[in-house]
Amino acid sequence: MDKKINIGLFGFGTVGHGLYELLQKVPVAHIAKVCVRCPEKHRQEAPELTFTTDRDEIFNDPEINFIVELIDDADAAYHIVRRALLHRLPVVTGNKKMLAHHLPELIELQKEHNTSLLYDASACGSIPVIRNLEEYYDNDLQISLKGILNGSCNFILSKIFNEGMPLEDALRLARELGFLESDPTLDLDGWDSLYKLVILAVHAFGIYVEPAKIFTYGITHMTDADIRFTNEKERRIKLIGHAEKLPNNDLILCVMPQLLSRNKYIYGVEDEFNGVVIKGFFYGKQFLVGRGAGGHPTSSAVLSDIMATRYDYRYSYKRMHCSDLPHFSNNIAFRIYLRYNDPSDIALLDFEEIYESYDSPDYRYVVGKVRLSRLHEVRDEMARRKLFVAAYPND
Repeated sequence: MDKKINIGLFGFGTVGHGLYELLQKVPVAHIAKVCVRCPEKHRQEAPELTFTTDRDEIFNDPEINFIVELIDDADAAYHIVRRALLHRLPVVTGNKKMLAHHLPELIELQKEHNTSLLYDASACGSIPVIRNLEEYYDNDLQISLKGILNGSCNFILSKIFNEGMPLEDALRLARELGFLESDPTLDLDGWDSLYKLVILAVHAFGIYVEPAKIFTYGITHMTDADIRFTNEKERRIKLIGHAEKLPNNDLILCVMPQLLSRNKYIYGVEDEFNGVVIKGFFYGKQFLVGRGAGGHPTSSAVLSDIMATRYDYRYSYKRMHCSDLPHFSNNIAFRIYLRYNDPSDIALLDFEEIYESYDSPDYRYVVGKVRLSRLHEVRDEMARRKLFVAAYPND
């Protein structure tokens, strides 16, 4: 794309406004029009921009040759991105929930209409994880991808473990700084990390797995007792997205808290930073770290995608064309920590082995081995009972 980039922008929240500010400093593209729900709310922030509530004003404008979608509503984002591809307009999106549910269709649409769809901003903020998986780690046998995929959650956990801040105070601060999603349960319950993991698995291992099939559990039900236990064991709780190919070619995917020891790379990843460890058969472990939340880090990834289209860059999805693709499976046992309320909670998880247990009137826990498939089956019931569960690696 050699001609001037005239952007039709959908959304002017934290990331959309961040992109606007970046383009003031680096004027490599022009925001021609912005579609938002309430134009009056934003006109004072950017009086020189043209705001509208009508999507058609953007898609019918002959001067607009690029679409950037940065809204919270996944359903609306899907229709915007799909329409852009059908109009053969290059499009950049940061909506990980939408991508996680519609990526196979969107991959086919961009091939069919020979149009770029880029979304590095959808996973890990400023870290170019997707681009690295596509371009630099595409010639090795991927073994695993593990990491902190949600900067907001990591910020909250850092404040709790480093400063002793109560959970509610850490939540309030994260909200004030613009780190939390408009619906904070997306961050705290692990859904945001799940959507990113689905996207990353496509680029790392070549297979798409529906989000509903993947065990996902967050930190919503973490209590002071869980924090004390973790501190006593000289570990830290981190919410981890985990993808790993087993020797039998099964691929496991899950999102859950982990009690990490100091010898793990991501133990020291703090505040709103993300950290991802990519492991290959030949190159070993690669550690990527960077800011994963906030307007400017994410919008910088958006701008990078915009500029990549100048060179006709698009994802090639090389892994999806491999002859020996892995098979998704939940058939693996994890060593976990469970803080429970009633003996029936232990029976719910169907432990294969129990290594450690404690029972007092105000605090009960057990450490043992449980199948990932079982955790997935009873996930909603665990949440209803307000149980806290975390992977507890031996090392």
